[in-house]
Amino acid sequence: MKIAVYGAGAIGGLMGARLARAGEDVTLIARGAHLQAMRSRGLKVTGIGGDFTVAPRVTGDPGEAGVQDFVIVAVKAQGVPAIADKMAPLLGPRTGVVMAVNGVPWWYFYGIDGPLRDRRLSSVDPDGKQWNLIGPQRVIGCVVYPAAEIVAPGELLHVEGHRFSLGEPDGARSERVTALSKALIAAGLKAPVKAAIRAEIWVKLWGNVAFNPISALTGGTLQQICADAGTRACARAIMLEAQAVAAKLGITMPIDVEKRIDGAAGIGAHKTSMLQDFERGRSIELDAIVGAVAELGRIVGVPTPLVDAVYALTRQKAVLAGIALS
Repeated sequence: MKIAVYGAGAIGGLMGARLARAGEDVTLIARGAHLQAMRSRGLKVTGIGGDFTVAPRVTGDPGEAGVQDFVIVAVKAQGVPAIADKMAPLLGPRTGVVMAVNGVPWWYFYGIDGPLRDRRLSSVDPDGKQWNLIGPQRVIGCVVYPAAEIVAPGELLHVEGHRFSLGEPDGARSERVTALSKALIAAGLKAPVKAAIRAEIWVKLWGNVAFNPISALTGGTLQQICADAGTRACARAIMLEAQAVAAKLGITMPIDVEKRIDGAAGIGAHKTSMLQDFERGRSIELDAIVGAVAELGRIVGVPTPLVDAVYALTRQKAVLAGIALS
């Protein structure tokens, strides 16, 4: 299969490297020093699962890759609109687009039954570019669990996790999602096909909507946030608001909120991705992770005062620090 990875950073690079090592025809689309390093030396992967180097096709120009069977989009949520038009050379009538992106997806309401069918989300797709240029009919949902980081140009550290849950928006076990799952499994990753991918998106989002902005505002690790009575109570209240929104959308959380918090605490002295981005002065995924939950609350008529508050506070902190939100 021909598979392009648009955004071959930590997560995209991990998926692309594993697929290339397993024999798939992979093109990594990247930029800057990382692109140049991969061109000259290949992509080196270290960490769990062993060390290896692969040398797939790499480019900064999607036009060089041509039409693909699958395009894995692994950029930050706020960066997808800017590349939506650049993806055109990769997309044929049967191309599947795997959105390996955090937060509420822009295609969330695509094809669902009821009055919200095909509703657009302004928080994550403000100009409709993703819906119009990528097309929700191409989308395969993906929930990303591994942790990885680029430690130097052309070098990737796989820290933990192997699971990338997949799912069609309509819940079908289609030929294309089955083929992709098999390819990822052959590459040494876990890739279960889920009939209710939106539910799995919510389970991950449930923690992120609370812990990410709290960590960005306080500088605390997951362990510190959960151990302090005050910040733990804030996280719990935010999560209960998000749970109420999810419930209105037909999603039932599989565990109690306290167990979900305890699970986060068990990860230890880990800095959330949003805190890490803050510390490095990088753009943050605030709208997809927090703002979109508030928008969904407005759509279904569920008040989200604490979600709104941490969204406003985190947004202002980012603006004052000169950190981009899009």
